[in-house]
Formats: sequence, structure tokens, C-alpha cells
Amino acid sequence: MLDALIAQVIGLDVRLHACVERVAAGTDEEALHDLRVATRRLRSLLRPFHGQPAVDVLIQAATDVATLSGPLRDLEVLIIELRSHGLNRLTHEREQARVAGYAQFLQSPELARLFQVLEAWPHLMRVSDREGLVKGLSKAIKKSLAKSRRRVEEALRDPVHDRHRLRLLIKRMRYSVEAYPDVLALSPRTLELLVGAQTTLGWWHDNLQWLARVEREPDLRPRVRAWQVALRAAEVRSDQVLEKLLRRLA
Repeated sequence: MLDALIAQVIGLDVRLHACVERVAAGTDEEALHDLRVATRRLRSLLRPFHGQPAVDVLIQAATDVATLSGPLRDLEVLIIELRSHGLNRLTHEREQARVAGYAQFLQSPELARLFQVLEAWPHLMRVSDREGLVKGLSKAIKKSLAKSRRRVEEALRDPVHDRHRLRLLIKRMRYSVEAYPDVLALSPRTLELLVGAQTTLGWWHDNLQWLARVEREPDLRPRVRAWQVALRAAEVRSDQVLEKLLRRLA
């Protein structure tokens, strides 16, 4: 189990380095997104072992990078949205901010720290294992995934469910299941609904964020009505998917 865990972490380390190179090259608009997904997968992989020092330091390093890159990714998504509607006149200054944001991110101590911890982590875990600090990995995984599923079910049953919280819980459950597919076996349809719920809630979140930006970025006002309509549509669609997901999980 420990060998498999270390192998997955090394694989994510390689993926993160590749994403950083893509961000530095500016070759595509999904590089930062893919980097953020890799940090989520890393945290989901390690979450069952929270409390072990070597694990906690890596989780925190990945969390710091995700927190730092969040606003930059929000800006990327907004630029893509504006371009898709032919509003290129609104993207020039935001493009400059994005490029400057890339440079700051790539030179950030948070990113450097993550790679330093990743490099040392396999050795740290081996040392922890020799000292008897790494125990009950399988049990911890089962307990963590069962807890994640239970939290999603409880949130789905709440008649006034918080979409923000549901989005995070569903995202966490999805990546945990994908990290350990043999521990919490879900049907293909349930997995499909899990991904669909994450997607629709993500679209809802984007429109909500864009509307919130209008107050401090008034040049976005031409899109307000469209975003309001899209927000309502996303609410309706997400409720439909969430209802189906609850029936599958119950």
C-alpha cells in the first residue's frame, strides 16, 4: 500500500512539473487548470492519512498553491468567457494582468515549497514507516471515503442545501473515489452523475463570480443580464442532477 501511495505521489509530481512548464510557455489556457486539478488529486490521495506529519506538510503545501492560483484561474475563465462573446475590447488589460500573474505565480515561494516537499516526501514516508508511524493505511482509506460519501448524502438531503458547500464536497468525493476506485465502488452512472454535478455547480459558481465582479469592474455590465439568466439555468440544472445523484447514493 505504501509503495502504491508513493508511486501515485511521484506521478502527480511529474504531472505538476509538466503543468508548470506549460504555464511558463503560455501554450494553452488549460495549463493552470490542469495544475490545480493535480493539486486537488494530490490532496484527495493524501486526505485519508491526515494527522501524519509527513502527509500534513504536503497537503498544506498543495493547499497553499491551490489558494494562490485560484484568483488567477478565475481571471483566465473570465477572459475565455468574454472572448467567446466577442468582447475582446474587455480582455486587453486583463490579458496583461494574466501574464503578470503567471510570472508571479511561477516565482512564488508557495510553488517552490510544494516541489521541495514533493522531492523529499518519498524519503520522509519511508522513514516514518521504519519508525512505525505509518499504520492502517487501508482502514484509513475506507473510513475517509465512507465519511466523504456520507457528507455528500447529508448535504444533498438538506432542503436548503448550500451549493457552495455541495460543490466542494462533491469535488472532494469525486477525486477521492478516483484515487481509490477499488475502495468505494460506484456504478458508471453514479460516477457520471458525480462528474455532472461538479460540472453544473462549477458553471453556477462561475456565473455567480462574474456577477459579483461587476460591482468593482463596471465594464462588465453588458454581460449582466446574460449571466443572470445563465445563473438561474445553472441552478435549475444542478438541482436536477443533484436529485438524481441523491437517488443513486441513497
